[in-house]
Amino acid sequence: MSHSYTHDTDNFTGARLLVTVILNFVIAAAEIVGGLISGSLALLSDALHNFSDGISLVISYVAIRLRGRPNSLRHTFGFKRAEVFAAVINSSALIVITVFLFIEAIKRFMNPASIQGQMMFIVAAIGLVANVIGTLLLRRGAKNSMNIKAAYLHLFTDAISSVGVILGGVAIYLWSVYWLDPVITILIGVYILREAYEIIKETAHILMEGAPGDVCIDKIGTAIEGIPGVRDIHHVHAWSVGEHDNHLEAHIGVDDMMVSRADEIRAQADKMLREEFNIGHVTLQIECESCPDTGLIKQHVNA
Repeated sequence: MSHSYTHDTDNFTGARLLVTVILNFVIAAAEIVGGLISGSLALLSDALHNFSDGISLVISYVAIRLRGRPNSLRHTFGFKRAEVFAAVINSSALIVITVFLFIEAIKRFMNPASIQGQMMFIVAAIGLVANVIGTLLLRRGAKNSMNIKAAYLHLFTDAISSVGVILGGVAIYLWSVYWLDPVITILIGVYILREAYEIIKETAHILMEGAPGDVCIDKIGTAIEGIPGVRDIHHVHAWSVGEHDNHLEAHIGVDDMMVSRADEIRAQADKMLREEFNIGHVTLQIECESCPDTGLIKQHVNA
């Protein structure tokens, strides 16, 4: 993939992201106003969902821009983890706000309040239209980027939650079942908590230098040790810096041989790791009986 093609694709996706961000913030503001006027806690929780997705889309847009920035002597990995930190902050704040909504929903159960179902229906319907437009705008970019795909799926599920609020508004308008509003609020809140938990779990794994989910250390060990001249591979470390950016470093033990032959083995192993295991950045140390203890993972024990 050429640099110009990637740049053009980023510009195309970035423009659509900006439009979707504006749609999300506008609809979130409308749902906040509509929720306060109608007295619907479900509308306010859906507004929270749309606002959080707007923030997520901003993060996705910033990530696209930062991805193209070159590494520097101060930031040797560039700014690829900016979106990871932002996701942690965003998800943590989302959990706190959702807990607050749970408390308010419980209060509504204890002291039901009158709600304008018609207003609730109209505002949620507008939100549904905006979310559908957003999913259509991001559908193309979601095919090639997990970053955009995540934003796309958020908007898709937002559309589903808007349908729930619409149905609740109709039921409240027709039958005055005001208890349905806090029920919808709790259901949306449970979904938000589940999504936030998954994001925090994934980002924590990245920040703790966990091995990428699509990298199997055992299979790598078997493949590398199958190269003629390789005695073993040990002290393997695999991690991800950003999306589609897996890194690996390891020691490869070989028999006593000429440096040129050892470099051929290193080049073969490097090629295998990149092409067969999707490792974008490989650092290999060739050695001959240099390490007293070997194994795929070295266990560090403090004396």
